[in-house]
Amino acid sequence: MARTRCYRNGVLTDEDFALDDVSEHLDDPAAMVWVDLCGDELADLQHVAEELGLHSLAVEDATTGHQRPKFNRYQGHDFLSAYSVHLDTASGALVTGEVAAFITPAALVTVRKDDAFPIDGLLRRWDDNADLTKYGVGALVHGLLDFVVDGHFDAVQSLDDEIEALEDLLFDDRPRDQDVQRRSFELRKSLVRLRRVVLPMREVVNTLMRRDVGLVQAELTPYYQDVYDHVLRAAEWTESLRDLVATIVETNLTIQGNRLNIITKKVTSWAAIIAVPTAITGFYGQNLPYPGFAHQSGFLSSSLLIVLLSVGLYVTFKRKDWL
Repeated sequence: MARTRCYRNGVLTDEDFALDDVSEHLDDPAAMVWVDLCGDELADLQHVAEELGLHSLAVEDATTGHQRPKFNRYQGHDFLSAYSVHLDTASGALVTGEVAAFITPAALVTVRKDDAFPIDGLLRRWDDNADLTKYGVGALVHGLLDFVVDGHFDAVQSLDDEIEALEDLLFDDRPRDQDVQRRSFELRKSLVRLRRVVLPMREVVNTLMRRDVGLVQAELTPYYQDVYDHVLRAAEWTESLRDLVATIVETNLTIQGNRLNIITKKVTSWAAIIAVPTAITGFYGQNLPYPGFAHQSGFLSSSLLIVLLSVGLYVTFKRKDWL
């Protein structure tokens, strides 16, 4: 069943009434109606569109979904598309919920394809700011935008926390290159999706605040300005995090290169040390007479050379921090 509400003079007077009663409520000049359609209820959208005179292109955008955040004006009503977001910290994936809204002078119709958009949270936001509903549909739209943008801000904060944890993982004493690479890819992909959702909201809120739109009353202007400020901060924060993840990826590659150089130095140093006894035993193993040949002194001198040269190379490499 579609969810409905009716406000009269800014006070909630009726809730969860049938769609057929929408016109009856709107006959009252002091009434303001909210209708929410979700999932299978989208079949009722055409009925609501006929009652409110909604444009066919806007109805098509609402039913097909996958729209970019936007605000379009039609004769008699406006159309708004936005996304709620939530970061799944376990997987690093960004979960989005699309909502479309038809805005008329006396009604707000929200359309959702599924329950990914948390409509109950929006209702709580309206109830917490019930003193604003006396300013008409603009107050409901403000609650919707404020709820959506706060979700964007929370998602950016969560991504920031995850990136800080990624930095700790990057400089862990035990190399965890695979975990860093996988997590970096997940967070970078989520930031790209978040950027597509957050950046267009600047244009949406800015357009809504224009005087020629006529939606925002003077009393609501500070509230919309606050939402616009949050949109700007979320957009700037998203861009900075995107650059930070790219820096982490580059730093991880640099650390891997440095670690490889250290390993190469160590292997080379040990190879040089091992080459000393190999060279000496090879020299003394030749089938030609030499000083100490077939005598105990030859064995002692070769052993002494091996020990002295090996220890000397070890001390030299240790001082150079190659070992």
